[in-house]
Amino acid sequence: MSETRLRSTHARRRWLKGAVAVFAVPLTAAFTARVIAAVTETEPVIKVIAKRFQYVPDVIALKAGQTTLLEITSMDFIHGMKIPDLNIRADLPPGRVTQVRVKFDKPGSYDFLCDNFCGDGHEEMSGKFIVT
Repeated sequence: MSETRLRSTHARRRWLKGAVAVFAVPLTAAFTARVIAAVTETEPVIKVIAKRFQYVPDVIALKAGQTTLLEITSMDFIHGMKIPDLNIRADLPPGRVTQVRVKFDKPGSYDFLCDNFCGDGHEEMSGKFIVT
């Protein structure tokens, strides 16, 4: 390789390293800030089991205005979870954890139900959020 071409290659590499450094620092800082915010703003996690023909627990107490993470595991079938008042719907494949975030702004009682037909007891597969 000629010396001129070699210098040009080294100059491009220095420029590229400088450009990466200039953009990497703000991106890293922004990512770190999000991670710290996620760690400091912990949300309650409630584990729910879905199985023919029930949710366990079927009554879930929550606080108004607080976001809560539901970790739902189906034990036997592709159940569904529908929360009509929040316009939320999720499929619950067996053996996998499905995460659903809920937040109710006002105190009250709110229903949830299975919306994938799972057999003769399907109509009874429901529960309530009690929000205070």
